[in-house]
Amino acid sequence: MQSVESHGFKLPIVGLGTWQLTGRDCARLVEQAIRLGYRHIDTAQMYGNEAEVGEGVRASGKRNEVVVTTKVQPERLAPHDLERSVKESLVKLRLDHVDLLLIHWPNPRVPLAETLGAMAKLKKEGFTRHMGVSNFTVALLDEATKVCSEPLVCNQFECHPFLNPAKVIEACKKHGMAVVAYSPIARGGAKGDAVLEKIAKAHNKSAAQISLRYLVQRDIVVIPRTSKIERLAENIALFDFALSDAEMAEIATLAQSQGKRIVDWQWSPKWD
Repeated sequence: MQSVESHGFKLPIVGLGTWQLTGRDCARLVEQAIRLGYRHIDTAQMYGNEAEVGEGVRASGKRNEVVVTTKVQPERLAPHDLERSVKESLVKLRLDHVDLLLIHWPNPRVPLAETLGAMAKLKKEGFTRHMGVSNFTVALLDEATKVCSEPLVCNQFECHPFLNPAKVIEACKKHGMAVVAYSPIARGGAKGDAVLEKIAKAHNKSAAQISLRYLVQRDIVVIPRTSKIERLAENIALFDFALSDAEMAEIATLAQSQGKRIVDWQWSPKWD
């Protein structure tokens, strides 16, 4: 599995997103994904499935090979709340540490320095190996990297062929942070798009695979979610073909013409 390196941390370039996966199906999907070669599993306190994700990771027998990410929800970013909630997450996961701990959404009511200070303390105490952020704008990234005593290894945010957050991607590069794309297939929006379907046909791949390859080829980590075991193998089969420069340029025009953001709600910052 290819990876993207940030501050000495190698993050596998394809992971499994677990939003909306629940119960026994969630545990089974996580276990099967790891058996198929996934080495990066993404969950969050907000998803309510940390216990099932942990069950799947343990059942795979490959815990030490897998990057497990969880994210602290915005209501729990005050230092005492954050520390308590992360320890609760580890109890649910039944793991002694996570590999990557993220702020899930920024909370303007809690000073960023306090939140990151609490996360850095947890890192030093061994509760997480690495730390990062999610849904951070350029200004928030600049602030976070100034006030944090530990390296921030990634920023996770919405990114797919129909949305090009170029300013945030550039800011991540400036700070040496990996870009992690959630909703990389635009929640099913890739299927049926004329450009993606045409390119898919040329490579004997699906439109979803073209969408993922477009990001991976730019060194962007992708964490597609699926509830179907048969899709797991498809979403990781991205390394036996490459898109041409012309194909990459054609896909890039989709964001210019559509500019479609999917995730936007009460905790969203003012997007760049």
